[in-house]
Amino acid sequence: LMVWLRRTTHYLFIVVVAVNSTLLTINAGDYIFYTDWAWTSFVVFSVSQSTMLVVGAIYYTLFTGVPGTATYYATIMTIYTWVAKGAWFALGYPYDFIVTPVWIPSAMLLDLTYWATRRNKHAAIIIGGTLVGLSLPIFNMINLLLVRDPLEMAFKYPRPTLPPYMTPIEPQVGKFYNSPVALGSGAGAVLSVPIAALGAKLNTWTYRWMAA
Repeated sequence: LMVWLRRTTHYLFIVVVAVNSTLLTINAGDYIFYTDWAWTSFVVFSVSQSTMLVVGAIYYTLFTGVPGTATYYATIMTIYTWVAKGAWFALGYPYDFIVTPVWIPSAMLLDLTYWATRRNKHAAIIIGGTLVGLSLPIFNMINLLLVRDPLEMAFKYPRPTLPPYMTPIEPQVGKFYNSPVALGSGAGAVLSVPIAALGAKLNTWTYRWMAA
């Protein structure tokens, strides 16, 4: 019974984090938030996605002990988000209204670190967490540049529930800082390491809780 409960707890956590990733993407990744707040939103988006990816990926990877698990987890997140985009499409928005983050390449770097260091947990946390935080903003900026005219889409399809202070404005690139990718990568690299450590600790806490 305890084995069954332990496994159920782990898999439930995996599902919860994956679903939350989808919700966070919808709230932080649509065009209104992604473009109308200049590049400030890109940094917030990058950090939120980096930390969210790494906490679930490291948890799941250490749970299975199999390199490649982080990539599998990122794939689950990606599929969930693409399915959620269908709900916006049903409401009359274009299917590309929500920019699906590029999680998979960053998760692959985490898996590669775990494999190259012979399943060293601490290396996965420090090196893998840093690589996720550094790489995800880069991949997401490439992803955003490939989307057709995001500003036009933001004005054409405004979110009906926006408060007045979030009325679409013209992006001011370079007004606050010149490189949102560099700032997002730097902040993401710093924050992803302690969040990865938290994910690893959650794995330990779960086992201890279920064994009590």
